[in-house]
Amino acid sequence: MGCSGSTSANGDEAVKKIIKLKPWKHTEPITGEQLKLMRDEFWDTAPHYGGRKEIWDALRAAAEADLSLAQTIVDSAGIIVQKPDLTICYDERGAKYELPKYVLSEPTNLVRGS
Repeated sequence: MGCSGSTSANGDEAVKKIIKLKPWKHTEPITGEQLKLMRDEFWDTAPHYGGRKEIWDALRAAAEADLSLAQTIVDSAGIIVQKPDLTICYDERGAKYELPKYVLSEPTNLVRGS
C-alpha cells in the first residue's frame, strides 16, 4: 500500500553520473609536455587548497581514468559530485574540491608532436 512512491526517495539527487568535460581551448596553444607540467604542479599543490589528501588522490585517479572507472572511484570514495564533469566536488564533510579543466581533458588547441 505504501510502496508505490518509495523508489524515488533513496538519495538519487546526491549521485550524479560523471560526464566528459566539454571541449575547451587554452589561452594559447600548449604542448603535451607543458600540459603535463601544469597537471603535475596542480596535483602536487592541490592538498594545500584544503580538504583531505585521500580525496585529492581519489579525484586524481578519477581524472586520469575512463568514465566508468572514474564513476566507481568517486562513488567508492564518497565524493559528492556538484558538476558531472568533476570540476566541482565535495567530500562528505562538506569540503569543496575544484578541478581545473586542464587536469580533466586536453585542450582543443594542444600542439601535437612536431
